[in-house]
Amino acid sequence: MFGYPERPLSTAAAGRLIGGTARRAARAPLAHIVGVREFWSLAFRVTSDVLIPRPDSETVIEAVLAAGPPPDARLLDLGTGSGCLLLALLHERPRWSGVGIDRAPDAVAVARANADALGLADRAAFLAGDWAAPLTGRFEVIVSNPPYIPSDQIAALEPEVRDHEPPPALDGGPDGLDAVRRVAAAAARHLTGGGLLACEVGIGQADAVTALLAEAGFAGLDQRRDLGGVPRCVTGWRKTP
Repeated sequence: MFGYPERPLSTAAAGRLIGGTARRAARAPLAHIVGVREFWSLAFRVTSDVLIPRPDSETVIEAVLAAGPPPDARLLDLGTGSGCLLLALLHERPRWSGVGIDRAPDAVAVARANADALGLADRAAFLAGDWAAPLTGRFEVIVSNPPYIPSDQIAALEPEVRDHEPPPALDGGPDGLDAVRRVAAAAARHLTGGGLLACEVGIGQADAVTALLAEAGFAGLDQRRDLGGVPRCVTGWRKTP
């Protein structure tokens, strides 16, 4: 309306505007109203079955690209949701391929649809399962944006998050690190020697996660800050036997 004032709204468009405004006033996330969210300059379909991609998570993409995995790397995305981490990385590196896993079959369906829409379905497979349980192979890179909000903080979240995004994608247990521990254990099993783990973390969690990964046997640990200056991604390398 502001950008193109010379264009009168059709009856159908006015109805969509009024309906969307009512949903937003009721604190529905804008991404759910319009059905898509931009991430890493790519359009991702989102539903209430997946976590809405956020700019904070682009820190994981930056960390992986800066680390310089091999040109034909195989990637694993644990808790893939919309598939945004895996698909953004495959978009950047045409020779990479990968697998995304999510415990929710409906989330897997959303990720597959995004892979199709982005023309990446030939290099991305998506499975429903409990973290890495369906897998037996190894990967050069593992990424994850696990649930990391402490359980007792869920009720205080903004309504857009608390009431509209899937609780299993938010709740990280009593200290917020239950899922991170699962990711670390899976990465220790499924990374190749010298392989990279890049894990998103919550505010104030980077040091605890760094210590957790050190205890799990990872080396070369590092923290990468998001655009707000918050340590948002912890990376580590699986030691070569």
